[in-house]
Amino acid sequence: MERDWVVLLAGINRPIALAEANAVLSRIDLFCEIAGASLFGILLSKFDPVTCLKLAAGLMLGTLPVVVVLTWLTNKLSTGVLDRTKTSQIHCKTSPEEPLPNDGNKVNIGLEAIKHGWKEYMQQPVLPASLAFVLLYFNVVLTPGSLMTAFLTQHGLNPSIIGGFSGLCAFMGIAATFISADLVRRFGILKAGAAGLIFQASLLTIALAVYWSGSLTHQRPLLFFLSLIVLSRLGHMSYDVVGAQILQTGIPPAKANLIGTTEVAVASLAESVMLGVAIVANNVSHFGFLALLSLLSVVGAACMFCQWLLNPTDEHRSLFSFDPQF
Repeated sequence: MERDWVVLLAGINRPIALAEANAVLSRIDLFCEIAGASLFGILLSKFDPVTCLKLAAGLMLGTLPVVVVLTWLTNKLSTGVLDRTKTSQIHCKTSPEEPLPNDGNKVNIGLEAIKHGWKEYMQQPVLPASLAFVLLYFNVVLTPGSLMTAFLTQHGLNPSIIGGFSGLCAFMGIAATFISADLVRRFGILKAGAAGLIFQASLLTIALAVYWSGSLTHQRPLLFFLSLIVLSRLGHMSYDVVGAQILQTGIPPAKANLIGTTEVAVASLAESVMLGVAIVANNVSHFGFLALLSLLSVVGAACMFCQWLLNPTDEHRSLFSFDPQF
C-alpha cells in the first residue's frame, strides 16, 4: 500500500517528485532501523531480555495510534487523495441467498487468487525490472547479514569491526536515498536504475576476485573486501528506490496492489531458496560457492535490466515518454 499511496500523493506524471518521495520513505525506514537496533542494544545492556521485549512490544502498541492519526492527517492534507477510487479489481461476492463457501471452496478460491496474481505479474509491462529486483534477493552472502557475520567471525575479526561493517552498510543505504533522486533528475528513471545495478555488480565482482585470490587471511585485503561490499550498497539501495519508481510508473493503478504483493512474495521465496542452499552448504569452506551464486544473481539482474533498456518496445516508450532515454 505504501508503494501505491506514494504515487497518489506525488503524482505518476511527476517523476522527480516521485523519486524524491520514494527516497524520503526509504531514508526514514533506514533511519528507523538504525535507531531501533541502537535503542534495543542500549536496553539490552541495562535490562534482561524479557524486559526488553516487553518494552519493545509496548512501544509498538503505543505508536500504532500515532501511525493511524498520521495516515488520516496525510489524507486530509492531500484533500482526500487516498480516498479516490480506482478501477475495481477482481473480487468475489457472495449474495445473501448463496451459502457461504466451505473449506474446499476456500482452498480453490485461494489457489485461483494465486494463479491470477502470478498471471498478472508475468504479463506486466515492466517485468524485467521486477525480475531484476527479485534476483537481488538471491544475494544473501555478499551483503550485511548472518552469513557474512558468521564468515567474519570464523576469520577471527574483531567484533567492533563487524559491527562497524554493518553500520557503514546501513549508512551507505541512507546515502543512496540522497543519490537516487539526483540520478533520476540527471539521467532519467531507466538509466538511473541501470547505473545502480551496474555499480553494484562491478564492485561485487572485484570483491569476489579478492576473495578467490586467497589473501583474506591477512587483515588489509579482508578490510578491502568489506569496503567493496559497503560501497556496493550504494548501487543496491539506489536500484531499490529507482526500481520501485519504475514499477509505480509502469504498472496500471488497478493492478498495482496485486502485482506488488506478488513481487514481494516471489522475492521472499527467492531469499528463502538461497538461505536453504546455505543451510545445505553450511561449511565455511563453501562460502566461495555461495558468494559466486550471489554474484551471479546480481550480474544477472544487471544484464536483464540493461537488455530490456536497450530493446524498448512502443509500450515502454509510451509509459516512459517523459524519460530522457526516449
